[in-house]
Amino acid sequence: MSKQSKRREALVYHAKPTPGKIQVVPTKKYATQRDLSLAYSPGVAEPCLEIEKDKNNVYKYTAKGNLVAVISNGTAVLGLGNIGPEASKPVMEGKGLLFKIFADIDVFDIEVDTENIEEFIQTVKMIAPTFGGINLEDIKAPEAFEIERRLKAELDIPVMHDDQHGTAIISAAALLNALELADKKIEEVKIVISGAGAAAISCSRLYQACGATRTNMVMLDSKGVIRDDRESLTTEKAEFATHRKIDTLDEAMIDADVFIGLSMADIVAPSMLLAMADNPIVFAMANPNPEIPYDLAIATRSDIIMATGRSDNPNQVNNVLGFPFIFRGALDVRATKINEAMKMAAVFALAKLAKEPVPEQVNIAYGETRLTFGRDYIIPKPFDPRLIAEVPPAVAKAAMESGVAKEPIEDWEKYKDDLLERLGADNKIVRLLLNRAKLNPKRVVFAEADHLDVLKAAQIVHDEGIAIPILLGRRDKILKLMEDIEFEAEIEIIDPKTDEEEDRKNKYAKVYWEQRKRKGVTLYSAEKILRERNYYAAMMVNEGDADALISGYSRSYPSVVKPMLELIGLAPGSTRVATTNVMMTQRGPMFLSDTSININPTANDLTRIAQMTAQVVKMFGVDPVMAMISYSNFGSSKNETAIKVREAVKYLHKRHPNLVVDGELQTDFALNKEMLQEIFPFSKLAGKKVNTLIFPNLESANITYKLLKELNKAESVGPIMMGMRKPVHILQLGASVDEIVNMTAIAVIDAQQKENQGM
Repeated sequence: MSKQSKRREALVYHAKPTPGKIQVVPTKKYATQRDLSLAYSPGVAEPCLEIEKDKNNVYKYTAKGNLVAVISNGTAVLGLGNIGPEASKPVMEGKGLLFKIFADIDVFDIEVDTENIEEFIQTVKMIAPTFGGINLEDIKAPEAFEIERRLKAELDIPVMHDDQHGTAIISAAALLNALELADKKIEEVKIVISGAGAAAISCSRLYQACGATRTNMVMLDSKGVIRDDRESLTTEKAEFATHRKIDTLDEAMIDADVFIGLSMADIVAPSMLLAMADNPIVFAMANPNPEIPYDLAIATRSDIIMATGRSDNPNQVNNVLGFPFIFRGALDVRATKINEAMKMAAVFALAKLAKEPVPEQVNIAYGETRLTFGRDYIIPKPFDPRLIAEVPPAVAKAAMESGVAKEPIEDWEKYKDDLLERLGADNKIVRLLLNRAKLNPKRVVFAEADHLDVLKAAQIVHDEGIAIPILLGRRDKILKLMEDIEFEAEIEIIDPKTDEEEDRKNKYAKVYWEQRKRKGVTLYSAEKILRERNYYAAMMVNEGDADALISGYSRSYPSVVKPMLELIGLAPGSTRVATTNVMMTQRGPMFLSDTSININPTANDLTRIAQMTAQVVKMFGVDPVMAMISYSNFGSSKNETAIKVREAVKYLHKRHPNLVVDGELQTDFALNKEMLQEIFPFSKLAGKKVNTLIFPNLESANITYKLLKELNKAESVGPIMMGMRKPVHILQLGASVDEIVNMTAIAVIDAQQKENQGM
């Protein structure tokens, strides 16, 4: 075999998250016989021999370097206790998905059926050659301490028990920032720790590493204050036993500066908070219900700095801020362990990030006007896209400086770029949209609710709090379908063709007749046309009886657009209606306009479409980088179809110089930033990653987005209507349930924005 074949590229596989399953896909070509021979026989023998010569070559030829095992014996699962390895599997699978979503790390979850420490350790050691790292999970104390200690000592790959160290790292970062806001020094504050399990012990140790004084700490377990005169203490509990002659949480809380809760719900009374020192710091992290409810705590003390483990409260102490990024940094330098220096680096990186200006997309995701460092924002949000570029480099640098990194990083800017690229193919943007919609759900009319898929979507948005559905259609059919899918909720159902709706229908008909009476519409014809569901739904939105509408599942796009244009009309200042589709591609979200309305837009139309699309892109929390697409590149054709694109670009450059847009451009140059930089270095897009394509006509845009959807299975959100006075969104014929849910979230966010604008 040739030397070139011996230097075979690895056929690496990775787990790709899809709803309900993990899909394993290759990252190298596998189409030809040569490709397959490299993947298996006979070519696969060469890397096997190379690894035999040097075991470190396994990182070169296989996926080991990006593969973590999430391992549990199910002895301490969530707050459920010892429920066994099988019952722990859903949690382990979920943990694996979080690794993939947040840090692009592949995971096998492994559930081990033993509570014997030695058996567990030997099992992990025997399978360790498969993995680049080990994440221990949901193992009860004190066994967890010994298991982690032994595995860290006996394996040469990163090992971390996340229940211990994840909570410790995140809460330590939050504590440092909270102390800064309270103007207190960590070495002086009195700290009460409720709980003495693995997480509580690890938190206490890390706080000491940050400067806390052990004699200022009081730890409690289920029996009360852990005192040094208590008998039969474990080694870990003895480490934090106090000499103070106190027994209860009430006594411990007197003049305390900090409360750390890792125990159980509702054990802290308001009187205990009132007994604490000025500017008390309370981290009530019991899940799902904290040691004291957030609302009660802030009502009790106006000077409190409060954190919980809940996402519906400010300052969520969430382990997902830590473990994906810590392992990412450790794997990328092939660290032999996760040591104290690496954990401290993660602490300081998280604390520092919370003090920096927050990207608009994070504000959008959490429905905030402007998040800024303060009492309600002491720790970054889990969906902050900066985490991947800030925490892993800090961890990797600490690994290098502490001497445990086998593959040091030299180009840190390139490394950060690589980290950001890793997350380009996920559907995080959809989750952000759904979360934003949930913050202020609106009334959405489903104009075709007597179709099963539409009703299923309405059920999902109702159950998940995305929107308040109003169901339009045949009442008897809707009720039967609701029974079939067990949609048991008090939902408004409207059948425009029944006498029950006669009064409202007549009211709408009169309004419609007043609007259209000089355009050939009689009152009789208005009453008749209001029996048609799309006219009725549009009038509901017009008259304020609903906030938005969704239609188009069962009817052609033009037939649904017509009543919307007649009744809803254009937004103030708009001269054109258009649509954009968001495609979730492997390079990240791509916005394509105009996919449904304007058949052959003029240069003026294209400028307006580009401007409206830029606003929609920003609504998604993305900075628009726009290419005006053609078959021509920068004047290479004199045909009028290319000229109109050129004129649109010229206008945009002159009137909107801050908009990152250029053209006319062929699609391959627009999407290949290296090729564009080499051939057209003068372009405003040179070296940039284009995320928005404005097409010269409807034909090209519609064909492109449907090709992407069907051939690449790219998820589509859209078509999103732009330029309408009210939130009206029209589905593509036969849209899937997921597509309808996503479009409903868009409709809700559109309604939220129009409400804020007073429209």
